[in-house]
Amino acid sequence: MRQLADAPAPSAPEQLLSTRPAVNETVSVVLPCLNEASSVALSIREALDALACAGLVGEVIVVDNGSTDASASIAVAEGARVVFEARPGYGQALHTGVAHARGSIVVMADCDNTYDLTQLPQLIEPILSDQADLVLGCRLESATHTSMPFLHRYVGTPVLSYLVRRASASLPVRDSQSGFRAFRRTTLLGLGLRSTGMEFASEMLIRAADEGLRISEISTNYRPRIGESKLDTVGDGWRHLRLILLLAPHLLLFGPGVVLFLAGLGLSILALISPAGLEIGSLRWQPVFFSTIAISLGLDMAIGGMVLAYRSSLVAKSARRKFRFVGQRGFPALCVRVGVAAGLVGLAIDGYLFLLTVSASHPLSPGSAVAAAAQSLLIAGGSLATLGFLIGSWHWNGAMHAPAPLAASLPAAEPQLRG
Repeated sequence: MRQLADAPAPSAPEQLLSTRPAVNETVSVVLPCLNEASSVALSIREALDALACAGLVGEVIVVDNGSTDASASIAVAEGARVVFEARPGYGQALHTGVAHARGSIVVMADCDNTYDLTQLPQLIEPILSDQADLVLGCRLESATHTSMPFLHRYVGTPVLSYLVRRASASLPVRDSQSGFRAFRRTTLLGLGLRSTGMEFASEMLIRAADEGLRISEISTNYRPRIGESKLDTVGDGWRHLRLILLLAPHLLLFGPGVVLFLAGLGLSILALISPAGLEIGSLRWQPVFFSTIAISLGLDMAIGGMVLAYRSSLVAKSARRKFRFVGQRGFPALCVRVGVAAGLVGLAIDGYLFLLTVSASHPLSPGSAVAAAAQSLLIAGGSLATLGFLIGSWHWNGAMHAPAPLAASLPAAEPQLRG
């Protein structure tokens, strides 16, 4: 840790900070590191020079996440403070780095030379001026085919950013996967983040939006990385989707499930009204077959979304305002009773239709529609009963209690920086 002296005259972006009234703010730049011996020195120098040019007291923390090369020794030689984290994962490394940070403001980046750390002053200015609580550096305008692969730039990042925006009530962020961010240390620790992998980036935004934090985005440079990429496109992408689904189950489960269930219910009623089916041009469509599938699948999706929403209430505060009744002691028993009742009604209808078919010379014309309704009741009843038993077992064995956030077990920061 050091503060450089005799800095050159500030450039235009740096004048934003130099013209501000003096404030007692310190900055910690946290850089996760895994075998970055070829670039870690460049990143540390760039960060320290940027802090010095802006007239800020700060430090660079390199979190060695299991490097087998000389990354740690190089970082120490360049003036960084090295913290070792044996547990693997990008998010885990950031958790540890932020917990050990001494600065009131934290800037997270990478030490592979992709992020232009000379832009630190622009990134933290909205924090210092109290215009934002979390600032992201957007890479999309400056990214090229050499710095960001085609699929990441035009498929992966836009899709994940769209889902994060949907999960965060239209959060105005274009590049949700940017790892160049600034925030106050206490603010981040207060979010109780739990992710240990690359999905840490998405969880931070969703939880910050849930807390009502002010989030802004500025355009920053993005350069080709030095060294080998540690990103697992398929594995990391799946973990992002899984996290978003947990924190915002309405995106892919509850909302679509309700729509599908209502569509199936409407088609079932239509089939009862018009047993002969619907004429579509020269064809005749029997909606009764699809309606049964829609009702069953829609109900499964909806109740799955409710359970996930309640489960996520242990890690996302927004979910506590949704489906709270799932956690009530009487809800599992209600599900079982309604499910069993629906199943019994379905069995009774099936039995009645069977007797009519056996005793009549020909089946009744509405028989297929009524039979489909009976099957829907049986399947839906089974789903509800299963849900009731599942939630009841969670209440019984205490599985609904989530572990404490990762940051809770990490050491507190030292009270101040030394220049």
